[in-house]
Amino acid sequence: MGLFDSILKGSPETAAFKKQLKNVLGFAPGNTELYKTALTHRSVRDSAADNNERLEYLGDAILSGIVADYLFKKYPYREEGFLTEMRSKMVNRNTLNEVAIKMGLKKIVYFNKFDNSLKVSQIFGNTLEALVGAVYLDKGYKKTRTWVLERLIQPYMFMDDLENLEINHKNKLYGWANKNGKNLEFETLEEKFEGGRRLFTVGAVVDGQLLAQGKAYNKKDASQIAAQAAVEKLGLGNSEG
Repeated sequence: MGLFDSILKGSPETAAFKKQLKNVLGFAPGNTELYKTALTHRSVRDSAADNNERLEYLGDAILSGIVADYLFKKYPYREEGFLTEMRSKMVNRNTLNEVAIKMGLKKIVYFNKFDNSLKVSQIFGNTLEALVGAVYLDKGYKKTRTWVLERLIQPYMFMDDLENLEINHKNKLYGWANKNGKNLEFETLEEKFEGGRRLFTVGAVVDGQLLAQGKAYNKKDASQIAAQAAVEKLGLGNSEG
């Protein structure tokens, strides 16, 4: 039986979980049950009351607001378009997934490790959003804002790098296709149920030929993953192609 299984059954190992959680959070959690829910993926707990999807919804909104406030104050003379793009770069699935892994969240997330489809998904970034929701409910907005700034943004999100990051790979790929007279389409190649959820495979198709493909739990993310793979395959990088 794993640590998390023991915790969910009320084992004394809850103390060990609190210690691990404190290491990730940087503070002692108040409502431990709240954080257990935030760290539980639907692949092991299907009920909305037991998994982190509701907290992910809440955390997504809270995090977006905190980031918007941060950017508004950091860039007092930049236009709305720049601020919107920077916020997208900071709260997109790839960025949050990387931050979650770097801060050690992967070690304490409770998910079905035998589900191969989860290995290519962004569940750790989603869990990080759920964790933000848990911190908000446990400690309030002011503490959550400080925590996001000190534990997420300052250590892992470097503004100079993000300003130069090309986030919308689909736009880059469409630009390349238009410039070179190519016909680009994103096609759904497969749609199947895995772990109780729909998993989409979307292909980037150029002039009728499959260039690259991506998998995710919604078509938008799958097409972005496919576009990123195509951009890398074509060697476009941050150039004009």
